Amino acid sequence: MRRGIAATALVASLALAATACGGSDDSGDSADGPVTITWWDTSNATNEAPTYQALVKEFEAANKDVKVKYVNVPFDQAQNKFDTAAGSKGAPDVLRSEVGWTPAFAKKGFFLPLDGTEALADQAKFKPNLIEQAKYEGKTYGVPIVTDTLALVYNKALFAKAGITEAPKSWDDLKKAAATIKDKTGVDGYWGSTQAYYAQSFLYGEGTDTVDADGKKITVNSPEAKKAYGTWLGMFDGKGLHKADTTADAYAHIQDAFVNGKVAAIVQGPWEITNFYKGSAFTDKGNLGIATVPAGSTGKAGAPTGGHNLSVYAGSDAAHQKAALKFLNFMTSAKSQAAVAQKNSTLPTRDDAYTAEVKSDPGIAGYQTVLSAAQPRPALPEYSSLWGPLDTELPKIAGGKVSLDKGLSNAETAIAKLVPDFSK
Repeated sequence: MRRGIAATALVASLALAATACGGSDDSGDSADGPVTITWWDTSNATNEAPTYQALVKEFEAANKDVKVKYVNVPFDQAQNKFDTAAGSKGAPDVLRSEVGWTPAFAKKGFFLPLDGTEALADQAKFKPNLIEQAKYEGKTYGVPIVTDTLALVYNKALFAKAGITEAPKSWDDLKKAAATIKDKTGVDGYWGSTQAYYAQSFLYGEGTDTVDADGKKITVNSPEAKKAYGTWLGMFDGKGLHKADTTADAYAHIQDAFVNGKVAAIVQGPWEITNFYKGSAFTDKGNLGIATVPAGSTGKAGAPTGGHNLSVYAGSDAAHQKAALKFLNFMTSAKSQAAVAQKNSTLPTRDDAYTAEVKSDPGIAGYQTVLSAAQPRPALPEYSSLWGPLDTELPKIAGGKVSLDKGLSNAETAIAKLVPDFSK
């Protein structure tokens, strides 16, 4: 039986004497000493983690009754590790949870509802769509600590050399711009990705998605989706449009070409801001253009909302949960988020963290302007896993190994196994 406590008993539980061990398997607590909570941080160990470790020390200095055992867990391992640990006594008290994991773990009862707790004392300060994305069945299970979305990023100098004065508003506009850039500069104008996450914007541009979560219907093979993926496929073929890279290193190839001025535009997220600046094309940070992803035939433009929440393990005892809630409040405060943004070039989740100092980074300032077009994921625990079948089929489609119809049909069949109660 899981060591969870019912959400309705939280207030009463927090009032109990707090001497028991929490979710950590190595808390080191003593009866009269500080409570030690364990935090699994999934940020990049080299580029981002030191900033969070510094904040942990700041938190401990201000809260002598709490110690934080910091553990950096590789992002690609964290979901499975927590899933396994949450059924036993080894789960951490706090997890930095990717937004797609939050409803899935909430459904399993692994996360504590945070509504009305200290962790969400500043709830009104956060961007509403990010709070909505942290909900499952009407309750909030995470506090947004960092957000992201996709944008069309471009090389202003190459665009100017081609006589293009503003970012393309539609995919058709981008195709025309790519051809002009190729003619005027000899450089490809655009290089698209075959990854499902990056293709998501094409679906939004046709007013659809992989599934209709509310209607419990699979829509990845609908007429609207076929049109969206047809547009996506067309962005690999034409003057100035780089052909599809279906190799395992495609992401690195695209990124390297962009930062070194070998392609004028790509679609990318703010997690690459610091790496943009390391490239020869952006030694002048002002050369980085950032715009909303192009719109589809409906005139709609949008990109998926990503990022991470801080969540509390429902199996920790009352004392550890109380300490964890205080920790969440500190780590997601405007001051802490501003500090993280300045050090790591990541996007805060609350408007009051976008200080003048934070916005002096043109990358952050640019991505902030496109956040309004970001679409939160539906509160469907299986939603993030739906990209898996598409990550299998889209490279085959782009590489000419299967037709668009066949590839989407295959994806539909695979998705149906992930959401068996959805109709086609």
